[in-house]
Amino acid sequence: MNKYIPKEFEKKWVKEWKNKKLNVFDPDSKKKKYYVLVEWPYTSGDLHIGHWFTFTIPDVLSRYKRMNDWNVFFPMGYDAFGLPAENAAIEHKVHPQDWTMKNIATMTKQFQQMGTMIDWDWMTIACVPEYYRWNQWIFLKMYEQSLAFRGKALSNWCPSCQTVLANENIENGKCWRCGSQVIQKEVEQWFLKITEYAERLIWPDKPKASPERSRRVDWPISVRVGQNNWIGKSEGLIINFGGIEVFTTRPETIDGASFLVLSPEHPFVIKMTTKDNLNKVKKYFNQSTQKTEMERKENKDKTGVFTGSYVKNPVTGKKIPVWVADYVLFGYGTGAIMAVPAEDERDREFATKHSLPIIKTSLKAKPNGKKRSIYHLRDWSISRQRYWGTPVPMIHCPTDGIVPVPYKDLPVELPYEVDFTPHGKPPLATNEKWLNVKCPNCGKPAKRDAETLDTFFDSSWYFLRYVNPKYDRKPFDEEKVKKLTPVDVYFGGSEHTLGHTLYARFFTKFFHDEKLLNYDEFALQRVQHGVVLGPDGNRMSKSKGNVINPDDVVDEYGSDTVRLYLCFMMPYEGTSSWSTKTIAGVNRFLTRVWEIYQKQNQKSKIKNQKEDEKLVIKLKKTIKKVTEDIGNIKMNTAIAAMMEFLNEWERNPQELSKENAKKFLQILSPFAPFLTEEIWHSVFGEKNSIHLSTWPKVEGEIIEEEVTIPVQVNGKLRDTIKIQNSKVKSQKEVEKLALNSEKIKKYLTGKPKKIIYVPGKIINLII
Repeated sequence: MNKYIPKEFEKKWVKEWKNKKLNVFDPDSKKKKYYVLVEWPYTSGDLHIGHWFTFTIPDVLSRYKRMNDWNVFFPMGYDAFGLPAENAAIEHKVHPQDWTMKNIATMTKQFQQMGTMIDWDWMTIACVPEYYRWNQWIFLKMYEQSLAFRGKALSNWCPSCQTVLANENIENGKCWRCGSQVIQKEVEQWFLKITEYAERLIWPDKPKASPERSRRVDWPISVRVGQNNWIGKSEGLIINFGGIEVFTTRPETIDGASFLVLSPEHPFVIKMTTKDNLNKVKKYFNQSTQKTEMERKENKDKTGVFTGSYVKNPVTGKKIPVWVADYVLFGYGTGAIMAVPAEDERDREFATKHSLPIIKTSLKAKPNGKKRSIYHLRDWSISRQRYWGTPVPMIHCPTDGIVPVPYKDLPVELPYEVDFTPHGKPPLATNEKWLNVKCPNCGKPAKRDAETLDTFFDSSWYFLRYVNPKYDRKPFDEEKVKKLTPVDVYFGGSEHTLGHTLYARFFTKFFHDEKLLNYDEFALQRVQHGVVLGPDGNRMSKSKGNVINPDDVVDEYGSDTVRLYLCFMMPYEGTSSWSTKTIAGVNRFLTRVWEIYQKQNQKSKIKNQKEDEKLVIKLKKTIKKVTEDIGNIKMNTAIAAMMEFLNEWERNPQELSKENAKKFLQILSPFAPFLTEEIWHSVFGEKNSIHLSTWPKVEGEIIEEEVTIPVQVNGKLRDTIKIQNSKVKSQKEVEKLALNSEKIKKYLTGKPKKIIYVPGKIINLII
């Protein structure tokens, strides 16, 4: 008997599938499309086990759908811009472009060994001009609609990297890359007016792909609630306190307002501050710049400073003090609040610490004011003072001001020769030849914008570019997009709830408004993956020495074992530690599958073999279970069902027909594509790939295994009854069958006094 040695055939099948173009997607197919999307990975270098986990489950679903006659589109690309490339370049003394493209080549080779059905002909890379040209095109279109604009705002600023950071890039108040303390700094920058879409970005209770479409959009409640909370719609009144406008959602409590609080950045702070308090207020302002927005919201120490001034409460007529505190954010509402400590816990804690009055409110006040809806959502800062990103397609002219680069001059390409080490000005400004340009309006000397776009800009529409990466007339091929999108299922991480997925929804609605799309939700289903922890239960990191290198595990067990283990170890959305013991068990399972099919090969030479009916029923139930579980992304329970079936089959290895043995191999094939393909050809002599075969169907009701139960009357055997195995635990069902037996009826004169039932063993009627 041949031994299970994956190294002998896995690489062979990678090459064979490539040569036969097994995974080449046909965009012109008449079959119903199914678009599977996984968040494109960052070009970090070698694949880690998290990549394997993230991509294997979507691949299983894709293979299953293809075998069910869907035209599955499963493309791939790389999120290739970003600060990590620059940091790596500085550390390793290599250009970011060279570092990135080398990583892409390495990762692509590793992905192909994973055994996915990704069609690499559709690969899209963010850092090539053919892609980022269209980032610039989209930016200019948004600029034309006043959705892209130049403005100033307090931002997370890394003094070391000399760049603005998104909230997602701050860890414990420090820059995620260099570890420097992040400060708040007012920076002139480019924004996208996502607030213009705030109302439309709020998820309804029953979301649809578009108002015109009936198909439901199935995103996790946690994502929908999380985004709605982040957008943070509030309805209330704008009330005037002596020239200072305050927004409140509780106007009926105004008679309990005992002080006013301004954010440190509010333009009235200096105006309201007396000379005696000016130094204190300025010092407090400087201290607040050292805090992130999150730290300010928490305001654990309830810090604040008195301006020395008072305003009149418009309802009570009493003067109340004006304070400055950084728990009030200038970007939310009006940047000023009326504090009602009797009704608000945060106000109460602040009042208690600073000995401010707490006044009971009648809850019946009716102040004058203007009704308004406000949102927590801010306009999206997209400026980055770094090199490795899409150049902003704008020109700064002394005569004409800010001028867009003409569409015909796109792309504005990144120059290769730059000094990208941090030194106080954007790296692009170090290349004078690139920077200096003539104004497209007046022809006078001008300068290019030296900033680059946030990498979330790249990832807000890449799924549309996938359908035709070589298209050169617009960002995406509208005809193919209409046919292949929206995305049917989008796999990704929960960390992108408030960033990437929200921005992608914004872009989709913008494209819809521009008549480029006929829907305004880009993905019909969102599935979020969990985390594979190290063997010690901690997140994997090189410093902890707990990183699992997939190449090492593949070398020991083969790709199929790694794939099957990652599907089996936990639900896709779960979090669990890597287990050397469990992966060894999964490898034993595949070895047993291999061995039983070697026996099947020997059996095929013997004629007139009779099948075991119970085993066939068990197979049908397994097919049904695996079919349902893959559709519900419950790969772990699907594998458990196949393991259970194998246990049964091993007890009767000679009693399953060739056709039924093939069916079990087919339902295993999405999980273990190499092993199943090898057996399909070597054992069954099939010419075509198992992955192009038709998924086995279970027709009609499955007649389950029956259990025979003896029926006693007063301890004497009088009959036997048969019942389905699934109903054995139901005493009510067993009693009904026993009492309806003609043999038993003649012993009964009325209702039994007592019934004793031992589940699945015996029933005794006492009369």
